[in-house]
Amino acid sequence: MKNYSSGIALILAVGVFLLMGCFGLDDAQAENSTYPPAVDFKLPDIQQNSVTLRGYLGKQPVLLFFWTTWCPYCRKELKMLNEKYAQLTSDGVEILAINVGERLYKVEKFIKSYRLDYKVLLDQYATVSDAFGILGVPTYILIDKKGNQRLTAYSFPEDKYRSILGE
Repeated sequence: MKNYSSGIALILAVGVFLLMGCFGLDDAQAENSTYPPAVDFKLPDIQQNSVTLRGYLGKQPVLLFFWTTWCPYCRKELKMLNEKYAQLTSDGVEILAINVGERLYKVEKFIKSYRLDYKVLLDQYATVSDAFGILGVPTYILIDKKGNQRLTAYSFPEDKYRSILGE
């Protein structure tokens, strides 16, 4: 007698797959399965006030920007973000510039020379950047109002962030 259990399991799996395709997922299920939820975090800003991602959820999208003072590409992006900050806030997007692995005094000195208008957070031990899987800087991550991680980019995602906001 032959063993047909693996064939039956395959038929059942295909059947479930087809049923899901016929009935589909509702929008909320599809959205949750398509975009991973962002990792919540709590980091100090330059004034040592705690900032959480959770504080923005349901209110507005957040553009995280991971950077360091020694990175020449980060410096260019920081300047460009400063120029675009007014437009981003009018589009409803908040910027959180997360410095990775550097001490407060070094970041403070750097920020004074750059005169940044947006919030700068300190990820001194790289715990948040590790949680987001950041492999290098500069890195942008766009998080929608619902807390879903919608985009990762290594340069400013001008067209992409606008199309995501327009959905």
